[in-house]
Amino acid sequence: MNRPRILIADDTPASLTLLSHVLEPQGYEILAVSSGKDALKLAERARPDLILLDVMMPGHDGFHVCRTLKAEEATRDIPVIFITSRQETESVLNGFRMGAVDYIVKPFQAEEVVTRVATHLKISGLTRELQQRNAELEAEVARRVEAERTRDKATQRLSSLASREAQRWGLDGFVGGSPHMQRILADIERLRNFAKTSVLITGESGTGKELVARALHHHSPRAEAAFIPVNCVAVPADLLESLFFGHVKGAFTGATADRKGYFELADGGTLFLDEIGDMPAALQAKLLRVLEDGEVTPVGSTKSHHVDVRVLSATNADLSAKILSGEFRQDLYYRLARYTVETAPLRERREDLPLLAGHFLKVFAAEMGMAAPALDETALKLLQHHSFPGNVRELKNAMERALILSGGKTVRREHLQLFDMAANPAASAVKAAPARVSSESVPMNLEAAEHTLIQRALEQTGGNVTEAARLLNVNRSRIYRRMPGVKQA
Repeated sequence: MNRPRILIADDTPASLTLLSHVLEPQGYEILAVSSGKDALKLAERARPDLILLDVMMPGHDGFHVCRTLKAEEATRDIPVIFITSRQETESVLNGFRMGAVDYIVKPFQAEEVVTRVATHLKISGLTRELQQRNAELEAEVARRVEAERTRDKATQRLSSLASREAQRWGLDGFVGGSPHMQRILADIERLRNFAKTSVLITGESGTGKELVARALHHHSPRAEAAFIPVNCVAVPADLLESLFFGHVKGAFTGATADRKGYFELADGGTLFLDEIGDMPAALQAKLLRVLEDGEVTPVGSTKSHHVDVRVLSATNADLSAKILSGEFRQDLYYRLARYTVETAPLRERREDLPLLAGHFLKVFAAEMGMAAPALDETALKLLQHHSFPGNVRELKNAMERALILSGGKTVRREHLQLFDMAANPAASAVKAAPARVSSESVPMNLEAAEHTLIQRALEQTGGNVTEAARLLNVNRSRIYRRMPGVKQA
């Protein structure tokens, strides 16, 4: 297997030597030049996987080199990371407009260089993979089929990623000794041998409803079969029947082959319906029929197929209110809620905070190859007094950030960045977003994916643009360009 090739262009010999010594032990092939002119020639000939480019060089400076690289088809897709001094940081904004993906400030830290290079190589590789897959799609496939295939790939990837996380944590993911947590563990154990019973999981966003669903699946006789997660909000109305029940070739324009729906894909296993309270009315009636007779009929077919699927569902909505308003079918509720598991918000089980915070620090420290740091009393006191509107998900995010800010040392109060959405006027731009973003609706289009990631970062940081930019390792101006609704500070 060929080693990733990195081109370093810097007119300072010391920088070239230091960067080479930092990156070569990571398994990269290093190409080094001391001028912009040589960088252009070598980039075209050697086609490196990534370029580290000094801004200030005699002759062709970094801006000229980057602009030229992006203008040529042969080098357009090579990610460029600028190397600059702190005094030049503002000028790097021009570099981003020319197509650079990141910048590293001199004097740089070895760990930062290694991390950023690895991150952008991975992003570049995934981008090439995505472009290659898109190129392989047949030209005559209609927009509807293309959307289906792309969505299927995203669902499979997200399902695989979530499964690995659930398997890594198992029931250890339910950290805490509170009475509520013990009830959830007891429910999971109680339902172990009731593999056909439908379960409704209720609770606020970020309280671990999908983790409960995956635990119910993995600790049941269905564990070896598929777990198919579906976000009911993200299902397009014109593809409802096709996605859930499948279709046969010729059922509609663009249906060039038979396709299995979610129920058939989950046959023998578990179908997890997230945000069930927002399921379209048209699908509610069809779902009820399948739950009652266990038969699915693909679109365009007259033949039904029997499926053995356990349905788990989750919601953060008040279904009783939706039933009274006519938004949700009462008979469907009774089919889905044969057994109910409730997840509590973090503010109602504060006794679990020390264990959860320590658990997340341990997990993230292990991922970063360091020892888990302690959490001092000042930090713990701040956590205990925070409302945690984002629940466990917010705490998890805060602990990862704190570990980074503390440098692996004891986490103190100043390392915790907790945000109150209600007290932050900048959050209004996030609250006004037209669509709620979820793990099931990650777009495969790169521009849309970037917009989605920025929106998530703003949600996690309470609308704080500076913190969101730090979280994403981008400049604030990039967020302002992608999110016009966010006011500049």
